[in-house]
Amino acid sequence: MRKLISLLLVAFAATSALAQVRTPRPSPSATLTQTVGLTDITIKYSRPGVKGRTIWGGLVPYDKVWRTGANEATTIAFSDDVLVNGNKLAKGTYAIETIPGQDQWTLIFNRVADQWGAFQYDATKDALRIQARPQTADYREWLTFEIPEMTTDTATVVLRWEKLALPFTIDTQSTEKTCVLSRTRCSPTGARRIRRRASPSTTRAPPATRN
Repeated sequence: MRKLISLLLVAFAATSALAQVRTPRPSPSATLTQTVGLTDITIKYSRPGVKGRTIWGGLVPYDKVWRTGANEATTIAFSDDVLVNGNKLAKGTYAIETIPGQDQWTLIFNRVADQWGAFQYDATKDALRIQARPQTADYREWLTFEIPEMTTDTATVVLRWEKLALPFTIDTQSTEKTCVLSRTRCSPTGARRIRRRASPSTTRAPPATRN
């Protein structure tokens, strides 16, 4: 009886140890962090591989909501309000979902950031939807997000996978915000010029003349 109990305890311990073993994910996690002007942008996502599969119109169907990666929903966080392709988006963390199309994609910023994939996607929670055009690009085995171009205020974010690139632009308006707060004159190439308030003018009477 004691031997049986001992064997059971050993088996239980071995099972518990195996349950705690961390194994590699087929689609590893990745994080892209970039400060643009005064705004921090963070994208967290998983990186599925092509692995010889047909991606667009196959593994990723056209005209259906996609998690834009693998595992948990891809998320993007902004530390300040921004413009995405010219559209206002408040600071916060959003799930990035997409609806791929052959000629045009819908890029969705959904307020429910903590979700698994897009299985419980709720369109009523969308904060913003924009249209973006896919481009033909060099082959990438693993899905990735990149920021290949930046200025003081803007960043071009590009989703890359297989032979596709999907760019969109984030404008932080950092220069303009700084000018507004500091009430200084901005350069013509930056934000719009903001004039200093002129001090009240005073008119002096001319000196009296003697007749």
